[in-house]
Amino acid sequence: MKFVVVCIFMFMFSDLALVAQTNKKTTRSEYTKQVNNERRQKDIEMKTGDHSPIADDERQGFEKLNYYKPNPRFRKEASFERFDQATHFLMKTTTDRLPEYSLYGKVKFVHKSKTYSLNVYQNIELVKKPGYEKHLFIPFNDLTNGDETYGGGRFLDVYETGADSLIIDFNLAYNPYCAYNHKYSCPIPPEANNLKLKVKAGEKKLHETH
Repeated sequence: MKFVVVCIFMFMFSDLALVAQTNKKTTRSEYTKQVNNERRQKDIEMKTGDHSPIADDERQGFEKLNYYKPNPRFRKEASFERFDQATHFLMKTTTDRLPEYSLYGKVKFVHKSKTYSLNVYQNIELVKKPGYEKHLFIPFNDLTNGDETYGGGRFLDVYETGADSLIIDFNLAYNPYCAYNHKYSCPIPPEANNLKLKVKAGEKKLHETH
């Protein structure tokens, strides 16, 4: 039987991810410092954490993940439409596993005068766990896939605030565990979340090619 580890989300909610859902004003330097501090902490956990997806034989040589420089232009205030009747479905993964999700709503944001949309999902089992009740999930593909970023897409975590808008911060976009280790089972972003846009923000591929 093939050994598969379920990939849900990388870490418990970070302070930065929660702050990202507010409209709190910060300077560019403050924002950059926040993002970089978060990344340094993540690198430590990836190298030394008990639940790191980095394979044991790669841990010794691992130093840090690869990222785009923090770019406040990729922190978007998006309009948020909740669906009155959330459709439940089984999301495809990199294995035969089919976790149940609901299509919770849709966000729309503007980048360089063009409007883009992304579906927002909710993991039915995850939201039953304490601390995750308001968790929302945005898996997406973009035009950097397979080149600068992981070919299987990236993830964003957002949170239900009750407002008619959400902050979508692509600087916090992260790779699924499958980007580091084939033993994991990870959601595949639905086709509806294929952005015709180069999202040059957030996490890159672990091993850059030149």
